[in-house]
Amino acid sequence: MSGILRKAQEALTRLKPVKVPEAPARAFRDLWPGDAGRGARLLRGEFELLGTTRRFAGWGPEGGPVAFRAWLHGFAFLRDLRTLGTDAARVAARDMAEDWLARGARDPLGNAPEVAAARICAWLGHWEFFAATADDGFRRSLMQRLAQDGREVVARLPGEAAHRGALLMLKGAVAAAIAFEEEPWLIRALRFLPAEMERQFHPDGGHVERSPAVQLLALQDLIEIRNYLNGCGVTAPAQLSTALERAGQALRLFRHADGGLALFNGTREEAAGAVDAVLTQGQARGRAPMLLAETGFHRLAAGRTLVIADCGAPPPPRPGDAATGLPRGADRLAHAGTLSFEMSVGRDRLIVNCGAVPAADPGWRDAMRSTAAHSTLTLADTNSAELREDGLGRRPERVEIERHEANGAQWLEASHDGWRRTHGVVHRRSLYLNDAGDDLRGEDTLEPFPGAGVAAVVRFHLHPAVTASLQEEEGGVLMRLPGGQGWRLRARGARVALEDGVSMAGEMRRAQQVVLTAEDEAEGIQWGITRVPSEPA
Repeated sequence: MSGILRKAQEALTRLKPVKVPEAPARAFRDLWPGDAGRGARLLRGEFELLGTTRRFAGWGPEGGPVAFRAWLHGFAFLRDLRTLGTDAARVAARDMAEDWLARGARDPLGNAPEVAAARICAWLGHWEFFAATADDGFRRSLMQRLAQDGREVVARLPGEAAHRGALLMLKGAVAAAIAFEEEPWLIRALRFLPAEMERQFHPDGGHVERSPAVQLLALQDLIEIRNYLNGCGVTAPAQLSTALERAGQALRLFRHADGGLALFNGTREEAAGAVDAVLTQGQARGRAPMLLAETGFHRLAAGRTLVIADCGAPPPPRPGDAATGLPRGADRLAHAGTLSFEMSVGRDRLIVNCGAVPAADPGWRDAMRSTAAHSTLTLADTNSAELREDGLGRRPERVEIERHEANGAQWLEASHDGWRRTHGVVHRRSLYLNDAGDDLRGEDTLEPFPGAGVAAVVRFHLHPAVTASLQEEEGGVLMRLPGGQGWRLRARGARVALEDGVSMAGEMRRAQQVVLTAEDEAEGIQWGITRVPSEPA
């Protein structure tokens, strides 16, 4: 028996048997909005998660990839059924819970601590919606399972995973302790909470997974833990308010002016209202920071132009759980997109990354994780990090960044060594934004120069709402935002092409990409994106 399992068993023996009441001791309310459209599709047996839709095929491996099945076992879809709010939605929620108790509870994935913790929070948060008016037998079965899951989750603290799953375990443990009025459970959870928050968040407030999407979810976790404790009159650890403030400010760095999040490391377009709701609940105030030094992201902002750049190394690896298939490392959602950037002008996005489908089949999922799906340089059709099922293999180990500002202009000098092992080179990227925000310049070089025959390509993925045309006479590409404003991209040391692309930020949409292919004799690619002056009326 492993040391972790042995400690869990010892903790279980110290936790007394739970007295199971007829209903939770306190009322819980899920804070976050669902999607009625997804709820309606769910009634037809279609479950949608992060751009992937599947018909329900069971709780076991036949049900789809691990990420999709973990979400099913965690019952987060109750939020969409509650938002739909019909009697049919309530019945569907009960039917799914009954089916899980009868069949899904036997699946090892459903019993993994982080998955059980998610289910605890979902069932308690939607108790009034789907369970309060159900028959006695159904409620009794739910409560018995909640007690079992709560005891197991509390015993397995602190969580083994290096990612958000360990924070989710603490949230589930606190919720279960309050629902069953189990003071020993709460004492144990609060004992581990400060250290877990320190492990989950860098001093700058960024989450260790380096994903804007996970930053949002982890901030939700902190808010819910705070509300659970406040609701039962328990004083939260002082570190919780500090973590909330820092994490909220860090989330602001990832927002474009349209209110949505930049598309790094498993992130898709979140509705601005959903992000606003989390920031409001978290009481995060102030302006977005210009950099997250420890997390490794920077903003350049001038005029109406905003650039958000990934200038940090991926999180360290950790082997996955062989029994359940769940990844344990903080790199579980990491993309091979080091030194990529996004650019927006006002509320319009111009340059983006392609997005993500983290719950899709491996081929499609990893296509969106590849270096070529990001607005950065790709060398010899090789990713800057090796994509694996549970995270990354070979990866950039040394990412260096220098930031400068003068008279309103800002520039970044960054490098990564992701191709050192495969090709013996370092990628260096410079970004410069002038004080007016109408001129973004960049240069991509490889050191030492790999020589002819090794293809270096820089891609700029355009937002689907942007229209573009190749201007062969001027050697560039004219790009127009939805409002008609024009921007021109030119390059030196590369052939310029305009190719088809795809966006998986939300629904799959066609898009275009500007592709700069390095000329054999060129030792670097210089490029510029400048605003086209408006023609007089």
